Amino acid sequence: MSCCATSCRCLLWVLALSALLATTAAHAWGNHTLLSYRALEGMPEVAQAAPVAVEPLDAFLAAQGSALQQLLQTQEDWARANIRHYRPRPDALAYTPDAAGGPEARRTAFLEAMRLSPTSPFALFMQPDPRAPATGLPDLPPQAVSTVVNAKGATQRFVALAPGQSVSALAVVASATDEPDYGYDINLFDDNPDSSRNSAQLGFGPQPFGNAAVSVSSQAPFHMGFFHQGWVFNTLAPAYARSFALLRIHQYSSLATLAFKTGHAYWGWRFAGMALHYVQDLAQPYHASAAPGSRLPGMLWANVLAKLGFPARRDGLVVLQSNRHFLLEKYQNQLVLAAALSGVDTANEVALRDSSLDARYPAWHPLYARDVIAAEAFAAGPDTDAAIVVGAPARYVMDPAFDFAGQEAGIDLDADMRAQLQAQRAAMQAAIARLLGHVGAHSRVALRGLFSAH
Repeated sequence: MSCCATSCRCLLWVLALSALLATTAAHAWGNHTLLSYRALEGMPEVAQAAPVAVEPLDAFLAAQGSALQQLLQTQEDWARANIRHYRPRPDALAYTPDAAGGPEARRTAFLEAMRLSPTSPFALFMQPDPRAPATGLPDLPPQAVSTVVNAKGATQRFVALAPGQSVSALAVVASATDEPDYGYDINLFDDNPDSSRNSAQLGFGPQPFGNAAVSVSSQAPFHMGFFHQGWVFNTLAPAYARSFALLRIHQYSSLATLAFKTGHAYWGWRFAGMALHYVQDLAQPYHASAAPGSRLPGMLWANVLAKLGFPARRDGLVVLQSNRHFLLEKYQNQLVLAAALSGVDTANEVALRDSSLDARYPAWHPLYARDVIAAEAFAAGPDTDAAIVVGAPARYVMDPAFDFAGQEAGIDLDADMRAQLQAQRAAMQAAIARLLGHVGAHSRVALRGLFSAH
């Protein structure tokens, strides 16, 4: 094949992936906390852990200045050595605690060294377990916890915690597993429209995939990892191999280890939960595969037609991919919340708690999320996509003229799913339960790996 032909195929491949990923949802499970309560409530290391005293982030930063300085540099060294296509953190952002600068200066320095959004709130909050709702705790408005506006139908409910208050380890870690979706990874790339809000250039470069102009899409490279597309993908579209999920897992898990070792148990559990967020994200097939429901020839042909002035086929692929992702997230979230509110277990809760699955997997290691979790989710992609096509109403997953995300507010998915034939629903529900079994097992394996580090 000529160099020209190869270049054309490369261009078409990149265009195809750009179209499919431009509107892909950056969220994986809707509300991670609902899953984490069930996945971790039977884990002895969590269930039997002593309650912890709530501590503001500023107090942790003030107490661990020199240790944090060393740890954050060690994290950067690890990332440079282990993460493919990593763009190093600018040396000017290395953490230097300045006691004279006070809490605000320390927090700014920490966020810059971690390369997080400068508006990351790190509020003192909890999401109560719907099975045992907290009483006597004041509600917190979502904007006090998150810089991202909740979508209609969001299931998060926040209550305020006070410094020194005693809270269960399970509540802390489960609540924190949802936290990275609250704006921490938003607008961190050079070409994001709000990147000027950053107090320093973070050095991530242009956004490698997703729609750089859409804030929520800007977090996609931190919450997705297309590690197993194969050599053709990696050769022709190297930008899509740039994922920062492993960076966040390593950062938060090593922070948790430091916090546990130095007597800051609250932050040990909270950072551990934040690390689990990315572990759980990579267990979602639409976060581990560029397009689990599409084949390369069809993608290429759709882009050929688009180049010739007939974009309908390509645009339809975009909509269908997005619809299936959104529908899986929304339906799973509805099922798990309904079970929590009713106190009745379904196959999903059983799968999330099933610790017998843990033995299928190797012990946690620094690249486990890439080599085990994302590989399993990538392999599950085609079957998951097929189950959604079979199990969901056809207009949501087969009609490229229907935009599920755009019309979500007017959709009664629960009623629509009940109208489906039982066998159709069963196929999709079984696929969801299998995926949640993976989420639960990998969450426990990751926590055990973290505990073994201290």
